[in-house]
Amino acid sequence: MKFLYQNQEYDVIIMKKRTTKNTYIRVNKEKQVVVTANIHTSDKSIINLIVENEEKIGKMIEIQDIKQENNKGFLYLGKKYIPIYLDQKNISFVEDKVYLPHNFDIEKWYKKEAKKVFGERLEYLYQNFSRKIPYPSLKIRKMTTRWGVCNVSRKTITLNLELIKRDTKYLDYVIIHELSHLIYGDHSKGFWSLVEENMKDYKKYRKEMQVF
Repeated sequence: MKFLYQNQEYDVIIMKKRTTKNTYIRVNKEKQVVVTANIHTSDKSIINLIVENEEKIGKMIEIQDIKQENNKGFLYLGKKYIPIYLDQKNISFVEDKVYLPHNFDIEKWYKKEAKKVFGERLEYLYQNFSRKIPYPSLKIRKMTTRWGVCNVSRKTITLNLELIKRDTKYLDYVIIHELSHLIYGDHSKGFWSLVEENMKDYKKYRKEMQVF
C-alpha cells in the first residue's frame, strides 16, 4: 500500500498487535507511514483512517524532511560545521569548519564531551532548582524516542547523547524536566507548573525540539 502526498509515494506499513487497543499513525525516519492497530481492526477501517488524516500525515512527512535537514553535517552545541579530514591528531574548530583526523571516532568524542557538558549543566541547574531534591546520578546513552528519562526510585537521570549536538538551552530544558520528576512522577498540572517555575520559556523550547 502507498500513501500519495505532493505527487510522491510513501510506503504504508500496517502493524497489528493483540495488545494494542487504539489505532496510531506515525511517520518514521525512513518516511514510511506506520499504522499500529489491534489485530481485529479491518484493513478497510485503517484505509479510511489514513484518508481522514491525510493532511496530518502530510505534516508528519514535512517534519521528517526538516529533521533530516537539521541533522546534516557535524553538529555540536547548536552549531553546524563542515567536516574536513586531515592528517592531524586532534580535532579543531575554525569558523564553520571542523578539522578532524582520519578515522576519527566521532561517537567516542561526543560521549566524552557529553559527560563533561551534561555534568556541568546538571550541577548548575540542580544548585538553582526551586525545590529541595536529592542529587541524581547521571547516565548518558543514545535513545531514539526520548530526550531524557528519570528513574525516580533510583534517583537516576538518563540523558540522550544526541543533546550534545544541540544548543544548551534544550539540554537545560530536558534536565529541568527530569529533575521535576523527582517531585512529580507524572505529567500532571503540578509537574508542568514546576517546570515553568524553573524555566519560563520551556514551552517554546519543547516545541522547537519537535524538529530535531
